[in-house]
Amino acid sequence: METPSTRTLRLLSLLQAGGTWPAATLAQRLGVGERTVRRDAHRLRELGYDVHARPGPGAGYRLRPGVRIPPLLFTEDEVSAIVAGLAVLESWIPNDQAVAAALIKLDQVLPRKLRQRAAATALTTQVLQRPTAVIDWAVVGVLADAVATGSRVGFHYTDRHARESVRTVEPFRHVLQRERWYLVAFDIDRDDWRLFCLDRMQDLRTLPGTFRPHAFPAASLEQWLTSDFGNEQRS
Repeated sequence: METPSTRTLRLLSLLQAGGTWPAATLAQRLGVGERTVRRDAHRLRELGYDVHARPGPGAGYRLRPGVRIPPLLFTEDEVSAIVAGLAVLESWIPNDQAVAAALIKLDQVLPRKLRQRAAATALTTQVLQRPTAVIDWAVVGVLADAVATGSRVGFHYTDRHARESVRTVEPFRHVLQRERWYLVAFDIDRDDWRLFCLDRMQDLRTLPGTFRPHAFPAASLEQWLTSDFGNEQRS
């Protein structure tokens, strides 16, 4: 289930794309009501982001140009959560340079007291290794940007039966399930929702133009993934 913090970060990502976003559009992109969008926008303001709201029936939100990013401020518990989360990724993907670099850079920017907490958490946290969940963070970045800007992506794909094809999709989410990373997306040519293994995608590229996203066919991503329908759409 998506947490308020994760949803707030997704709202920030959309606003950072620029322009004024109607509240109804943000609500549709985030899969929530407009009241929740208002709460999340308020949460961003409390964190120091200058989110401007246009009141009235055509309510809209935008991030003011030249906004200064707030300083990196964490509580000790938040630092422990970040380090433990990176430890999980490091265990699952032991040779991933991005995870190791993130831990080093975090140590460089934290004040002494928080750096001590981070080091203590890293020292005492051990995650039993699971089968490697291979992921290319560049692919994750392209998909994330495409979702934020309302773009489609194209790629070459090899399915589980070794059949090759060229796909054009509207990306929705990428998820970790059964030790593999998947993309949940609407397949344009097949006019249906599909699951794609990220490690079977090649030559991923963002396509020009924007689209009106198709409504997700379930109340939640978890519900769709565990349904017979979701399992049948695994490519």
